Amino acid sequence: MTQITETALRDAHQSLFATRLRLGDAMEAAPLLDLVGFASLEAWGGATFDSCLRFLGEDPWLRLRALKAVCPRTPIQMLLRGQNLVGYRHYADDVVDKFVELSARNGVDIFRIFDALNDVRNMERAIDAVKRVGKHAQGTLSYTTSPFHTIELYIEQAKTLAQMGCDSLCIKDMAGIILPKDAFQLVSSLKRAVNLPIVLHSHCTAGLAPMSYQAAIGAGVDRLDCAISPFAGGTSQPATESVAHALHGTEQDAGLDLVALGHATEMWKDIRAKYEPLIDRISERIDARALTYQVPGGMLSNLVSQLKTQKKMDKFEEVLAEVPKVRAEMGYPPLVTPTSQIVGVQAVFNVLLGRYKVVGNETKALVKGMYGRTPAPIDPEFSAKILGNEQPIQGRPADCLEPELDKLQAEYGKTGLIKKPEDLLTLAMNPTVGKDFLSGKVKAEKAPWE
Repeated sequence: MTQITETALRDAHQSLFATRLRLGDAMEAAPLLDLVGFASLEAWGGATFDSCLRFLGEDPWLRLRALKAVCPRTPIQMLLRGQNLVGYRHYADDVVDKFVELSARNGVDIFRIFDALNDVRNMERAIDAVKRVGKHAQGTLSYTTSPFHTIELYIEQAKTLAQMGCDSLCIKDMAGIILPKDAFQLVSSLKRAVNLPIVLHSHCTAGLAPMSYQAAIGAGVDRLDCAISPFAGGTSQPATESVAHALHGTEQDAGLDLVALGHATEMWKDIRAKYEPLIDRISERIDARALTYQVPGGMLSNLVSQLKTQKKMDKFEEVLAEVPKVRAEMGYPPLVTPTSQIVGVQAVFNVLLGRYKVVGNETKALVKGMYGRTPAPIDPEFSAKILGNEQPIQGRPADCLEPELDKLQAEYGKTGLIKKPEDLLTLAMNPTVGKDFLSGKVKAEKAPWE
């Protein structure tokens, strides 16, 4: 049996239209997904937390509880960025512990935990926290290719994650670049190396994902991430219906209720029509250049959004070409949040303002080692150019951080902003945006149908 995780409630709309699916629409359609028989519904984490606060005027914790309430049959899954949680920097260990505790309390059953650099030191605290609250910890290999990324490296990381107590492992192919032969080899190798269920997550950006899913099935993959067809394809996942029907009647049958799935499809078609104006054609079409640029779906849609805002879409091709250059100079990080944003923003700066004429603070932090150990060593000359006289750190980044929650409580405790424990975590993730949201200053952006 090959199970299916449905991504419509999180990654699919994050990839296609910058995480703008509103709770009202999600609540209307989610109960139909709950009847299909999915292994899990990916519904939270990733960019959903930030988008709720910044653009939708929604409390992300309320969103989680609401979706859990209308999907009682299916485990709710979230994407957790290791020590980055759902933010864009490393947080102290006390923040990690409390965030995981409250996420579990509010409805998360499965935590997919990854680190943008595959630095397992940045995942260990989150894995421990998940195990302490009795939930499912899914360790993640952020898949990428470079001269430094080999099958042997991924197997070594997988064994370490298994030793840390992970309940399953995910190959997270965020750019949709895993070739069928590599999917077969990696899944087969992982099945031999660790006694854990293996999940494959990919995107259709380069047109490879359906073929790679088939190869992974042949290698014995236990679960695949798919998106219901109105939210599938392009920079999103392969279509749930296509994969389910392909498996139906075989030994790998996903066990889904295909009639219920058909009803859900019709509902999601209506939702898709509402959001059509937000979906850029670039995010929908297959672009095999992703095999060179390795730009994941969410990063691609965000690059388009950034360049449109600055009225510089004519520079799009130059920015894409700059991304792999910046990535190589920064030690070949996998392009996944937050490194995808760091590399992407720096590539935009380089194209619009001149190479490294302006260096983002996050770029400096990455080169300094504040996000962890890069897969390849960063050239000392490049490091000196970015950091000046500052020296890179060598240890686990979070070891440099003092506990944060008591300080935040002391700072905001008398402001009236903290009305429930989750509000303190909202402030921890992003004090500026969190404070604006909790004080009522954030209004939902205008919807395309308004």
